[in-house]
Amino acid sequence: MSTTSDDTATAVPAADASQSATTDPTAALAENLAANLRHQRRTRGHTQQRLAELAGLPRSTLANLEVGGGNPTLAVLGRLAQALQLTLEELLAAPRARFRVFRKGELPLLDRNGDRSVRVAKLLPDPLPGMEIDRLELAAGARMPGVPHHAGTREYLYCERGVLTLWASGERVDVRAGDLVAFPGDQPHAYGNGGSRAAVGFSVVTWVGTGA
Repeated sequence: MSTTSDDTATAVPAADASQSATTDPTAALAENLAANLRHQRRTRGHTQQRLAELAGLPRSTLANLEVGGGNPTLAVLGRLAQALQLTLEELLAAPRARFRVFRKGELPLLDRNGDRSVRVAKLLPDPLPGMEIDRLELAAGARMPGVPHHAGTREYLYCERGVLTLWASGERVDVRAGDLVAFPGDQPHAYGNGGSRAAVGFSVVTWVGTGA
């Protein structure tokens, strides 16, 4: 197969390029390469021109590959992998899930009592059916009524700092730092902090069904 002067093989004719990934396995590799090149280049803060210079390739070659075009030779792939400090396998593999970072203050923070004595931070940015995870911070002397959940719900309360008091199912238990208590989340319950300093804990609510 003839190649161009920039080490990229002649483009596949339009009729052949229309084949689906299921009949042309190279189509999936081209898509992986394009996505990885774009992501890795942007992550490093490089322009197409800068990455092309680092790899010793024409910018037009890189631009073509970033949209899934071309049919790069092993030499071209090797230059790109070296410039990005990746292996050939990493360059051609299916893109991995991207991180989503939520900075401080971006997730909901509820003032449950209206006086900042009880603050509840929601820790799940994406809804997960049948599950809630909250961070609870109760000032000294604060108390917060819980909301009974659906039948079959279990709740887990972990104390990170201080001492949290839980009232549930007609019982009271003090949950100290490092302790975890599990209880039926579908019954009336409440949380409190009878200590002299703030207490912090985490609540995990999960629906397990009435037959569990």
